[in-house]
Amino acid sequence: MADTTTVTITINGVDHEATNGERLIMAAEKVGEYIPRFCHHDKLEAVAKCRMCLVEVEGPRGKALVPSCTVLVTEGMVVDTESDVVKKAQAGVLEFLLLNHPLDCSVCDKGGECPLQDQALGFGAGESRFIEEKRTFLKPIPVSDLVLLDRERCVLCDRCVRVADDIAGDPLIEFIDRAGSVQINTFPGEPFSSYFSGNTVQVCPVGALTSVDYRFKARPWDLETVRSVSLVDSVHSTVDVHTSLDEILRVYGVDNPHLNDGWLSDKDRFSFSAFKSDQRITTPLIREGEDFREASWPEAIELVASRLGSYIGTEVGAIGGALGTNEDAYTLGKFMRSVIGSPHVDCQVGDGLDPHFAAALRSKATINSLDSASAILLWGTDLKESLPVLYLRVRKAVKAGARLVIFSPWSTGLDGIATHVIRYRAGSGPDVLRRLTNGDDPYSDVAETLETGPVVGLVGRTSITEHRDLAVSAAAHVLTLPDSSVLPLLTRANVFGALDMGLAPTLLPGRVSTLDEPSVAALESAWGPLPTVVGKDTPAILDALTNQDLRALLLIGADPITESPNPSVAIEAIETADFVVAIDSFLTQSSRRADVLLPSAPWGEVDGTVTNLEGRVQRLCKSIEPRGRSLSVHAILDAVATSMGASMSASDWRLINKEISTTAPAYEGITADYLTFECGIEGALAPLPDATQPLGHVPVATQVAVVNERFTLHFAPAMYDAGLLVTNAEVLADLVVPASARMNPKDASALAIEDGSTVNVSGHDFPLIIDPDVPERSIVLPHNHESTRTIVASPGVAVTNSGGGS
Repeated sequence: MADTTTVTITINGVDHEATNGERLIMAAEKVGEYIPRFCHHDKLEAVAKCRMCLVEVEGPRGKALVPSCTVLVTEGMVVDTESDVVKKAQAGVLEFLLLNHPLDCSVCDKGGECPLQDQALGFGAGESRFIEEKRTFLKPIPVSDLVLLDRERCVLCDRCVRVADDIAGDPLIEFIDRAGSVQINTFPGEPFSSYFSGNTVQVCPVGALTSVDYRFKARPWDLETVRSVSLVDSVHSTVDVHTSLDEILRVYGVDNPHLNDGWLSDKDRFSFSAFKSDQRITTPLIREGEDFREASWPEAIELVASRLGSYIGTEVGAIGGALGTNEDAYTLGKFMRSVIGSPHVDCQVGDGLDPHFAAALRSKATINSLDSASAILLWGTDLKESLPVLYLRVRKAVKAGARLVIFSPWSTGLDGIATHVIRYRAGSGPDVLRRLTNGDDPYSDVAETLETGPVVGLVGRTSITEHRDLAVSAAAHVLTLPDSSVLPLLTRANVFGALDMGLAPTLLPGRVSTLDEPSVAALESAWGPLPTVVGKDTPAILDALTNQDLRALLLIGADPITESPNPSVAIEAIETADFVVAIDSFLTQSSRRADVLLPSAPWGEVDGTVTNLEGRVQRLCKSIEPRGRSLSVHAILDAVATSMGASMSASDWRLINKEISTTAPAYEGITADYLTFECGIEGALAPLPDATQPLGHVPVATQVAVVNERFTLHFAPAMYDAGLLVTNAEVLADLVVPASARMNPKDASALAIEDGSTVNVSGHDFPLIIDPDVPERSIVLPHNHESTRTIVASPGVAVTNSGGGS
């Protein structure tokens, strides 16, 4: 545990209190004494590379110049940061740094926000004594597809190296050569292929590292900054969105200790350009024959209202709402239940978790719980691919001493730092949990690791081919461990907010069950009568459309043909439906089959609130105006309701937000103003369910039978998949890796297949990667890839040698 005792130190003749053992450079900054620096960063280990932070500290033999980034404060320490000796030393350091640094500030992307510029003015000598020719390099060189390097600008501060190695675990950039030729570069033939490469651009104190998409786009004084959150996944990292002339130009991470510590994945950082794609839908479209024609909003709204009004309420289903704001999700639930009269609404697409477990787990962990955990149990998918910022937080916790236990059917990015890694074949999970609970071999050592708390469980589905109740069973096991808590893992951007807003057939806004009669009565007093029939989830909605028990479908930012476990069922359901309305920003496999497509404004173009996987509610702020004729989801639904003769008062997100704070029990008092003026960067954690609520229990899954097929199928996530945020973002689209199948060496040998040859999985050919980390009789394919989207996510598949083997 960190030392929190205070000591008294003297800085420039004034006594101050500081935390014992704190770095001197940070202690001085807290009391208003700024010490210049280049290599120092609050989130990185001290290395004292640049020597810019030299100060005088009194010792037994008098004053000594020391780097303040490595010195820890002690009782009675006397420090001088402004003496002539200090000033001369700092000026000398700057003179040496500028010896080879090019004077290209007028064209450098860092110009105007460059610490070297600022400190040369504030602490430099004013002129240089050196007249020798500066060293030069070919510039810029691409160290990755996203990052460019101007080597002659580098001041050798080591920040980028430490961010890549210590924070991300990707030691792909390093010092090379020696003496006057030393430089930062990648290893020969090894690109900087890190998922977190953009962080090096942000921490670089000069313009040595620049991003491909921002280079030469703007100057800092041209930019307007809006604080917001990233909606790439359910972590909701805090970001600053920089815009100019109503266009987003870059996204920077913000140091939020509760979430991302200032770090972002490259998908968080660069995917905003997808919304500038020419594939974006920005005007209403109405189907005419096989094609769409452009329409006005009044025409499209009237058509949707008249068609939906022609059905009995319970003949309409809605899928989606997990990609927008809480206000969008709340409006969708209100529209379906009070205007249409249908309970058939689901924000998950058959690939998620039990909504009660995800939304209302009483022993829910926070991301910061990882920092104090004695042990972390990960039962789920590869965090590096699916929740990369959470991956960084787990790495941070393990480096601080937490023990990590991983249960996964394939290798993950965290395996190298785990205390135990358990591989299991799909279908055998319940047996693994039973043996773990009993302490049977070979799990006795794992059980012993988990005996000491606090224990944090990160629990989700390892693959959509496995039953969702397996994750619930894993969570139930975690909750038997000492001082335990669980963080449910769902990746879709605002799926937890959508569940909290009641976008599940068994939930109402505020983590309330549809079976809770007093809560139902309270909501009816605000909404009017609610449907009394039992709602259907996405698989049931699709089946009902196929059977024509449901006749109309609303798709709100959802693509069940791509995302649901059985694409053929989704295709048949959508094509069988009488009427399909899609509210989306792009044409997807599902929305291109709709009768009406209404353009919605995406992230960056809307205001509202969102809720992350730990239940933290934050403000999502609009940075630019919606493109074309795009509107927010809540405004679209409000217009349809008005055309149907109903009034939802949902045209303004602030009115919806205020209503949520009064009708959703878990969100009482969590208004936009409260988040903005009271909570700041931290946001507000929506309170956990009361122990008296039946919703708070964790059901235990029944035994899942082991699949009898020769091979069990797993779909592994990939950060750079064929999703819309990647394929429509110019700088990310080329990073999508071609699909391949992974198989255990013993299985490959039995099928007489060599590494790199072709294997057939359920009638689809893939190049084979032989991977000893894949369990025997298992096959692993990438999820959400163009070549795997038509494969049914059933547990068992047939695998053959495409070259003629069996």
